[in-house]
Formats: sequence, structure tokens, C-alpha cells
Amino acid sequence: MATKLVDLVYWRHMWRTGVVFTGLVIGLASLFQLSAVTVVSNVFLGVMCITFPLRFYYKLLELLRWNPGVHPFQSCLDYDSSLTNKETVMLVEEIVLLIAFSVTEIKRLIFIENIFDSIKFVVLLYLLTYVGVQTNGLTLVISAVIAVFSLPLLYKKQQVRIRRMTRAVRAFVKRVKSLFSSVYDSARPPPAPAPKPAISAANVPKQKAKSK
Repeated sequence: MATKLVDLVYWRHMWRTGVVFTGLVIGLASLFQLSAVTVVSNVFLGVMCITFPLRFYYKLLELLRWNPGVHPFQSCLDYDSSLTNKETVMLVEEIVLLIAFSVTEIKRLIFIENIFDSIKFVVLLYLLTYVGVQTNGLTLVISAVIAVFSLPLLYKKQQVRIRRMTRAVRAFVKRVKSLFSSVYDSARPPPAPAPKPAISAANVPKQKAKSK
């Protein structure tokens, strides 16, 4: 399953990826004007408008003895898309672990386990309010689909240049951090000198006696 998704994302089968990508974008864009039920129904109706004529055509050839009874979609029917018991258990475990991790993280951020993490979460939520004003969730989903199908291919084509730019950005961030740390160290007051150990009055006569 993961291998097939990687093949789709990296356009290793051009026609298959093109069909999936075009179908996803058109289907999601249709949701701006139509409901999800209408879009799904029309998609299946469009597919069956192709499969029905082909099935009747092959059946007619079979009746005329021009076709030895070959089903035009036999390969699709023979494809086993079911999950084994082990795969089902692994999938359910991954989903449960993901949900549990998400709930734990949200609870940790909301109830301020770590102040800095909660501050970053608040800033993210505040920025998302502006994003929600400018766009909606469907637009973000379409943008995410386009990014998933374009960014890996772009990275594969421009891998050397992107790595060079990434190293330059990391070096710049490192220099900025070192600059801020040096400014902070110079502005920070020096630590107070450690107090010298006090000599008790009882030890003074003893030291004088030893000197005599």
C-alpha cells in the first residue's frame, strides 16, 4: 500500500498518477458548487457510463462468437483489495495510536504542561484564525493535494539546488542564534562572586596558640 502511494506521488506511472491527480482536483473543486453526495454519485455514474457500454459490447461479441467470453474488467475483478487479519490489526493499532497521541498532545498543550509549547500552540491557533478568514478548509485540502503531488517531484528534479538552499538557510539561522546568544551573554550581569568562608572566633585563639 505504501509503495503504491509513493509510486503515485513520484509519478512513476504517468497515466495512473495523472488520472488520480486530475480526478482528485476536479472532484474537490466540484464541492464548491455541489454537495459531496452529488459529486460522489456523479463520479460513479460517469464511471458506469463507460463500463456498461464496454460490458455490453464484449457480451455482444461473445454472442456473435467473436469473443471467447473474456470479461473486459476481469483484471479489476481479480484484484484482491481485502486486508488480512494481520494487516487489519496493524492498521487499527496505528489509527488508535495516532488518536491517542493526538489527544495526549492536545491535552498537554491546553492544560499548559510546558509553557513555551503552549505559547507556540496559541500563536499557531491565532494565525489559523486569519487563515480561516481568508480561505476555507476545502481550499486548503486542494492546496494540500497539489502540494503532495508536486513537491516530491520538484524535490527529485531540483534536489541539489534545494539541498544547497537548505544548508544556506540553516547556516543563516545558526548565525542568528549565535548572535542573539552573544548579545544575551554580553547584556547579562556578571554572576556575583562567591562569598569567602568566614573564620569563626573559636578558631582564632587556636591559630594564635599554634603560632606561639
